[in-house]
Amino acid sequence: MSNIRNVFDAILKYGHDEDFDPVERPDFEPTDAPAGSPEKIEILRSRVELGLPLWHDEDRCDFTGLTGAIRPRE
Repeated sequence: MSNIRNVFDAILKYGHDEDFDPVERPDFEPTDAPAGSPEKIEILRSRVELGLPLWHDEDRCDFTGLTGAIRPRE
């Protein structure tokens, strides 16, 4: 993207999001990665690059069963 100076240059080079026409393929699988996690973001990025839809009907849609670090209040 060294020659890309602004959003208009990017659209000319890569097309516009209205041109994106995702296609489901056999390798389009759901993910159990929680929303907002680095893993989920990477999966979404990969799906766009592969021309797949962003969202799978069976992707994780909640945080059930997950635990996180707890920091004591000051």
